[in-house]
Amino acid sequence: MFGGKNKSILMLVAVASAIGNQQTNAFVPVSMNKHNHVQHNMQSNDNDDALSSQRRAFFNTVGATAVSSLLTPLVAQASDFEVGGKIRLGDESIMSQKGHGTSAAPVQQDLLYGVSNKLADKICNFNRHFAEMGGSFMSTSFEDEVRAANGPITFYDSVTGKPLFVAPINRSAEDFIKESEVHGWPSFRDNEVVWENVRVLRNSGETVSVDGTHLGHNLPDRSGNRYCINLVSVAGRPVSSS
Repeated sequence: MFGGKNKSILMLVAVASAIGNQQTNAFVPVSMNKHNHVQHNMQSNDNDDALSSQRRAFFNTVGATAVSSLLTPLVAQASDFEVGGKIRLGDESIMSQKGHGTSAAPVQQDLLYGVSNKLADKICNFNRHFAEMGGSFMSTSFEDEVRAANGPITFYDSVTGKPLFVAPINRSAEDFIKESEVHGWPSFRDNEVVWENVRVLRNSGETVSVDGTHLGHNLPDRSGNRYCINLVSVAGRPVSSS
């Protein structure tokens, strides 16, 4: 579940917690420690304010460091890859036969959104022209998850787990869903594509992953390029690069 960076972060939090416990024990009011001498209790009232200030300063420092270290890599994951830019074209060699149809391996076993694993494998790896049933994505958890996200969602390759699309960007969740419903398939725009991992074949408009996963087609309209994508092709889970 956690990559190398996140393990390091958890270790940092554990160390900070351990240090915090030591500091807490050092600052516990002596009245709570039955093994201390009575005269220490007499001094506790004079020292309470100073000790409380030290405790607050300590935990503010450790807490800020730990939380910052924990959250920064999670936020940074969104910038681990570039989203948007000019369309990138590819040629037929991308879709050459490999170990499992046009891909090196079958789709992941634990696909998201409740899509059919069997259909996903057929569409992604043994297909160049056909698609899942129009509107079928509406019977999955896709729309609920888009609305619940309160921001862009990253859609991953169902075979490799690489990021392919991030949406919605520069539009609302409702606009993204509405356009997808109108056309029958999740519809992405140029600024929502992770071009490092996606190509559009020159002669056909077929939209594919660089690893040979069939995704859908580019069907431009008055607003520009529109990538009409099978949900079963982008229902993967992220795979750590490590």
